[in-house]
Amino acid sequence: MQKISFFLFSFFFSSVLLAQNELVVMDVAGEPVSKDEFLQIYLKNNNDPKFDKASLDEYMELFTKFKLKVAEAEAQGYDTVPKLKRELEGYRKQLALPYLIDSAANKEMVKEAYNRLKIEIRASHILIRLGPNASPKDTLKAYNRLLELKERIEKGEDFGRVARSKNSSQDPSVKDNGGDLGYFTAFQMVFPFEEMAYNTPKGQVSDPFRTKFGYHILQVTDTRPARGTIKVAHLMVATPQGTSEQEMVSAEKKINEIYSKLKDSITDEYWRKMVSKYSEDPSSVNKAGELPAFGSGTAQRMVPTFEDAAFSIKNDGDISVPVRTDFGYHILKRLSWKDIQSFDQMKKELQKKVNKDERSKKTQDIFVSKLKVKYNFEESDSQYLSWFVENLDSTYYIGKWNADKLITDGVLFSIGDKTYRQKEFSAFLMKAYRGMRHKSFDVIVDMQYKRWVKKKILEYEESLLGQKYPEYRALVKEYHDGIILYEIMSDMVWNKAVKDTSGLKSFYENQKMNYMWPERIEAMVYSCASDEIAAEVFQLLKKKKNTSDKILEKINDGTELNLDVSMNKYDPLTTDFLSGRDFMEGRNTPFEFNGKHYVIWVSSKLPVMPKELSEIKGAVISDYQAHLEKTWLSELSLKYPVHINYDVLYNLGSND
Repeated sequence: MQKISFFLFSFFFSSVLLAQNELVVMDVAGEPVSKDEFLQIYLKNNNDPKFDKASLDEYMELFTKFKLKVAEAEAQGYDTVPKLKRELEGYRKQLALPYLIDSAANKEMVKEAYNRLKIEIRASHILIRLGPNASPKDTLKAYNRLLELKERIEKGEDFGRVARSKNSSQDPSVKDNGGDLGYFTAFQMVFPFEEMAYNTPKGQVSDPFRTKFGYHILQVTDTRPARGTIKVAHLMVATPQGTSEQEMVSAEKKINEIYSKLKDSITDEYWRKMVSKYSEDPSSVNKAGELPAFGSGTAQRMVPTFEDAAFSIKNDGDISVPVRTDFGYHILKRLSWKDIQSFDQMKKELQKKVNKDERSKKTQDIFVSKLKVKYNFEESDSQYLSWFVENLDSTYYIGKWNADKLITDGVLFSIGDKTYRQKEFSAFLMKAYRGMRHKSFDVIVDMQYKRWVKKKILEYEESLLGQKYPEYRALVKEYHDGIILYEIMSDMVWNKAVKDTSGLKSFYENQKMNYMWPERIEAMVYSCASDEIAAEVFQLLKKKKNTSDKILEKINDGTELNLDVSMNKYDPLTTDFLSGRDFMEGRNTPFEFNGKHYVIWVSSKLPVMPKELSEIKGAVISDYQAHLEKTWLSELSLKYPVHINYDVLYNLGSND
């Protein structure tokens, strides 16, 4: 969905057939855009629409560029590329789902989802991975293997031990958690998994069931009332992968020292100061450690030890003892907590989630029954269906059966103005052989026929959605344009700028005087916990034999909080703690900034100079992309005629 969301800010089209008396605001490459269509687009993309000449001209310029790119994408056949057609078809089917469900049954699903949100389930699972097109042999093998593992657990073996055993779970996290997924609630797992978890009694092991990941069995190990939603801030001392044992000991010592300072004074001001000074989480350090809310029903989940520590804090403003996760050591501060909201408060949000969720498919059977009545569904003589029962053979189970013997093409059913015949069903039947092993031919034909009928009825309704629902038609058009525009922009601008190394280098050489380093210093920065320590560091720097490592070792003897040291090249004008100060080569007088005390040792002063391409490659690529796009648009404006009816454009806000 990323490539679609990139264009959501851009332009919103509806495929309107222009009547002769409709006002046309513009046409691009012979494609007209009506006043009504353009107005709809303009209003959608402007929360505070203005209809003065300057605003309309500015928007028309952007709109024209967009239309030129889409015209070129269509001219080059991007909308016929099989990969992109499949992608659009997938999005179109997703967009259609909310229109292909029964509203009454859907409401029940919303209520069920809310009731599940009030209960959190803890479950362990064993997974055997299986692709969507796995053979019947592999499917049966996975199913039977899980039955064997289930039997071992039911006879008394520990679930985690079985999950870790050879040829058992293929979930890569099993070696660490024994299959334990922790607590979860509605919408936090794929729907078939959620469904099985909420319908398996505590302590029991489910039958094998399938999700998009493969086959699972699960055991519900606990249930509890939902804990609500919590927001916390944290101060983290990082221990990334590869941290040595000595560094781990140092990190633990450091977090405990920080906790000792915090537990006696946890005012907001002091917390913010300590986070700014010591936290090593770059994503939250400038927000006083604040993290997104997490808990019941939220998409945001934390590792169990982090969640448990957070929810164990009783009052807003209180902090936790140090907690270790795979990311490091944390001290958590509770900011706010709220219980699960009422159904009425959550109803609208839950409705959106259910409509997008796989659970909406459950209501389709009811919906299909209503469509049959609405569109006068009629089935023909059963003899045409009986032919398939009489002519299937064992080759069907392995996907080798064909309908070469079929000499008739009788109508099996009709709906609305369409009829569906034997040959079409035979094509469906030949592709849908998986999962049918061990079923009799009459059962196979009956099951597949019902699936086919449902599929075709939904497709029939889907084909009418564009006529019935303008908002659906507009969304499909938006996705269509977004997909082909993303692809042509990738080819002509984004990827081209990355792959064209010689063009990029030439662009840089012509523009490099625009990429200049100001006067900088190459310096060792000593960040000190107090002015006394800064004074001591300043004195130690007087002797050349005192290297930064020796100074760090001496000052931090018995602690990790007194001194940090870093070496880099700095621009004093843009580095906050250096700004407004003059520095000479060698040691510089200690100073204080935002509660930290600094001593700066300047190795050298660097003059104004062009930045090397390797230093600013990202910025140069971005500028090169802008250059390529500008050049390309100039070519398109010559290639495709654009006519704008300014009388219509400047009267866009009128009712005429």
